[in-house]
Amino acid sequence: MTGQQRERRPHNALFEREQEIATTRQAVEGLCTRVAEGRPAQGGLLLYSGEAGAGKTALLGELRRMAAGYEGCTVLHARCSATAETVPFHIVRQLLQPALAAMTSEQREELLGGWLDIAGPALGIAPPVGPPADPQGVRDGIDWLVTQMALTRAPLILVVDDAHWGDAESLAWLASFAVRLGDLPLLMVVAYRPDELPAHTPAFQELVGARGHRPVVLHSLTPRAVAELVRAALGEEADDPFCREVWAVTGGNPYETTELIAKACDRGLKPAEESAVLLRELGAAARGSGLVTRLERLGTSATRFAWAAAVLASEVSPRRAAMLAGMSPAEADDCADRLREARILTGVETLEFVHPLIATAVYQAVPPATRTAMHGLAAWALTNAGLGAAAASRHLLEVHPDGDAELVESLREAAREHLAVGAPEAANRCLERALAEPPPPDERAAVLYELGCSALLTSPPTTINHLRSALELPGLPKELRVDATYRLSQAYAHNSQLEEAARVVAEQEENTPDGPGRMRLQAAHYLWKGIQLEEEGAHERSRRLAQLADPLQGRDNAERAMLALRAFDAMIRGEDAVRVTELNDRVLQDGRLPAEMSWTNSEWVFEIPSVVGITYAYTDRLDQAEELFNEAVRSFEISGWRGAHLAFAHEFLGMVHLRRGRLDLAEGFLREGLRLADRLGPGLPIQWDGTCLLIDTLLARGRVDDARVVAETYSFGPPYPPAMVMPDAPSVVGRLLLALGRRKEAVAELEAAGRRLEERGRNNTLWAPWALDLAAAVAPEEPERARALAEQAVRNAARFGTDTAMGEALRRSARVVEEDEALPRLGQALEHLRRSPCRSEYAAALVDHGVALRRAGRSGEAEAQLREGLMLAEECGAEGLAATAREECASLAGEEGQPVR
Repeated sequence: MTGQQRERRPHNALFEREQEIATTRQAVEGLCTRVAEGRPAQGGLLLYSGEAGAGKTALLGELRRMAAGYEGCTVLHARCSATAETVPFHIVRQLLQPALAAMTSEQREELLGGWLDIAGPALGIAPPVGPPADPQGVRDGIDWLVTQMALTRAPLILVVDDAHWGDAESLAWLASFAVRLGDLPLLMVVAYRPDELPAHTPAFQELVGARGHRPVVLHSLTPRAVAELVRAALGEEADDPFCREVWAVTGGNPYETTELIAKACDRGLKPAEESAVLLRELGAAARGSGLVTRLERLGTSATRFAWAAAVLASEVSPRRAAMLAGMSPAEADDCADRLREARILTGVETLEFVHPLIATAVYQAVPPATRTAMHGLAAWALTNAGLGAAAASRHLLEVHPDGDAELVESLREAAREHLAVGAPEAANRCLERALAEPPPPDERAAVLYELGCSALLTSPPTTINHLRSALELPGLPKELRVDATYRLSQAYAHNSQLEEAARVVAEQEENTPDGPGRMRLQAAHYLWKGIQLEEEGAHERSRRLAQLADPLQGRDNAERAMLALRAFDAMIRGEDAVRVTELNDRVLQDGRLPAEMSWTNSEWVFEIPSVVGITYAYTDRLDQAEELFNEAVRSFEISGWRGAHLAFAHEFLGMVHLRRGRLDLAEGFLREGLRLADRLGPGLPIQWDGTCLLIDTLLARGRVDDARVVAETYSFGPPYPPAMVMPDAPSVVGRLLLALGRRKEAVAELEAAGRRLEERGRNNTLWAPWALDLAAAVAPEEPERARALAEQAVRNAARFGTDTAMGEALRRSARVVEEDEALPRLGQALEHLRRSPCRSEYAAALVDHGVALRRAGRSGEAEAQLREGLMLAEECGAEGLAATAREECASLAGEEGQPVR
């Protein structure tokens, strides 16, 4: 090929791509020009879709060339490969490591801030610290980094080629970050083959196919375009039959067309009809078996070197390829030269295949035994170079099982490293491969245990299978047996199998000697039994729990867990709140969670601290509850736990603010909790809790329509999940129906809720105020029944004994009692609620008392109460209550002939 012809090839790859280039230029110019002019720049997503060889890479190269013409434009580029799909964060590291490598450690720390320890290990710039990383936290950390880079290095362009071969972790990040592009001076450009999208990342499939993004589709070249390319390369004398045959052989595929024309040039083929019959043979040499044949003609050494490069796949080091091929550096250099001349490899210090089609064909041509041996050598080389087991794991996964104990240990170590950077699915692959090796008999149970633990967050059913298998084997160490059972029960619970969760720990408890381990299993049993919506023998369970826990002093974590569950159960049942808080206090040390039972402790996780805080929230110890849940938010954010844990923490804080009467703050925290929960997928228990609390908050604010919208959005209503929702979901559904004016439906829902709760002895009127709502619903038609329900609620509140419970019950019962009883009862409610930390409920009592005083003809006292209630309602964000207070004040002023103030 002549020098002129070589210069034409980049142009040829973009031939008949004028429209695509124009779209590319518009996107790049739109971003860069606005930034240069100091105008707000909105980023976007640019997708290129096309079959192999359609010219996606060439178009991305043209985009990068365009971007280079704009001063200050930063372009970060990554290219995926078929053999690196199992390498977690491979795309992310390709994109970001070059920019990060150019910085000092101080600059990286300044850029990442508190995210360095969370995202740094996934980026390969910091060692992992602490417990296994939360994948969502890692994604959030990468979000932060790219956002800061976009703001400080604007305009910024991220380019990802061959995304159909991307690793699951990187594609998940790309899909989640794409929603933020409109707020940043950042253009994300992704090229992929539409028929080869990975099944492991449905979010990425949705990004490129179902979110309204229309990709730039690269179609095959037309016969006319192919003829122009032929004549540009071989001369204007090329006849029509020859040009038509070039198009027929290649199907208009730009890569194959360019390669076929180049080979015709190399062969000195006359571009005439009589030569057309030779084109099919030349075309076959550009792909599949034909390419392999062409490679073999270069000699055994060159073929073996190409095999080694195909096994290494990406960022191929010539020296490492030489080692795999079993040749000297000098021989390797000669092979690389021949492969470059044959347009199979390109690059010098780092080699890569000219086109992914070539890489795929060469890799598939490697004899299986040779390929396996080369993967083994590659793994050894990477490990020997100090790059770690995780870096070698993609090669270890390809080695044939052979009962190699060292390989099993390497895979287990790789799994630990993958978990440390937030890649549990990669860890699962390594441990599953370790099981297939297989491991030595005395280690099989431990590998199953590790596999079960690694899958807990990603696949509870998988966790269940592996942990059950581990527990059935005799080789599981005693110190792991209790932990494996506890985690198995967690997996059942996360899989909405609460009865099975309780059963499995009860069975293991029988075979566990007395001590902290046995009590840990007992605590798990009472936890999963206690949060079931439906449960037989609830009273007996509560009795046994009280019998076990009441004598305990909280000397170790197991005792503290039992005390926390006992206090929570007593709170739900509406037992004496003084006794409840005394039990709860024994869980803490100097008013704080013990270090070994912290929010991020891996032994107890967050369920036990959560029930401690919830119990305080419903026993008027709101300062304590708020401190605990603020600590939860801090702990989860510092540790990078940005998924369900952080969502729950926000919801718990929302609950505390709801109990305080800070309704605007409550709504903010609850909506944030739901936003975090929504990222994890639909229909999760966490969404039930957040939805229930948010609806309760919106009703307290007087925003009935907003509450209805939330209920419809999250399908809040029957059938209910098997786990108890906070607060009682059927009670809140009944309250919402009543607020919407659907009285008959509300009565049916509240009656069913009452039966269920009474059967279990759950009589806390704050947790489940069904009786008071039902009393209001039936009062017009069944006043006697309404009064009986209200009196029952007052008795239950008095048994519990907090000022909030008593004040709420008295205030709401005043609406259904005899008229002469209402005013004294509201006065009693005021006395309790004046001491209560719930300011919105106190505001409601002031307004209700003011209305009652007005009706009793005590206008002066009524006005004072109403105005105080109005002021407090506005402070709390109780908009509906404030509107009622204003109307009453206006009516009162009108009655007295005074101007309305």
